[in-house]
Amino acid sequence: MNILKFIETFTDDNLMKSTGSRRDSFSQFGNIGKNLAMASIPFGLSALANKAMAADIKATPATPIGALQFALTLEYLENEFYAMALDSGVIPASENGGRDRKVFQQIAAHESDHVKFLIAGLGGTASANFVPKPTFDFTVGGAFNPFGDYPTFLALAQAFEDTGVRAYKGQAANLITTPDLLTAALQIHSVEARHASEVRRLRGLKGWITNAERGAGMPAATQAVYDGEGVTMQAGYNTASLFGAAAGSEAYDEPLTTQQVVDIANIFIV
Repeated sequence: MNILKFIETFTDDNLMKSTGSRRDSFSQFGNIGKNLAMASIPFGLSALANKAMAADIKATPATPIGALQFALTLEYLENEFYAMALDSGVIPASENGGRDRKVFQQIAAHESDHVKFLIAGLGGTASANFVPKPTFDFTVGGAFNPFGDYPTFLALAQAFEDTGVRAYKGQAANLITTPDLLTAALQIHSVEARHASEVRRLRGLKGWITNAERGAGMPAATQAVYDGEGVTMQAGYNTASLFGAAAGSEAYDEPLTTQQVVDIANIFIV
């Protein structure tokens, strides 16, 4: 199976019904990862597993392997968050006629596949490039109750998905020399954007970000996810000149740097 054809299944609403051989696809992507490993620099994002070391993380290598490892850690976070939420029962089966739970079941299925895909791309769990899953605390020491309060769960889901969209965009430059991996990352980016839009709508918001507004009901600690989104200058053109600053800012998502995303993720890592 062609690797790009496999990636396309991430945008298919019937993802879990696919009958294709994913093992073959993982193997092909794994070979790409092994080839890239020859030129890779240890990424070290797994150091986030130690909260005390988080402050020592400054800049991370801008390499294809580094981008994959970075993406894997973000997917670990989202995958575990949704798996725990579905197990906890915090998503009411009756909400919107059961639609909410079906939405998050599908999102969870996507995130699980993203984790498997990225691990395969790094050469598997035995590879020197593999980064283990950190230990997450989605309550942030008891400050949040995402698995006992549905609105809190929705708020954090929005923050994670909005972060993912900007994070993948920020890694594009690190993958520019590897077209296949860049295409794969952009495919996953489009899935994260669909997740973000749907979660925002479930919360009664627009499906896109306006200026640097985090939206009603979002904890102040999530503001870093939205800082910088008020930019209206794109490729030298002021997008606000036609429809105003709000619409201009809504037209594009701004990338987050690796360090900015590390700082956000670190809040939920112990």
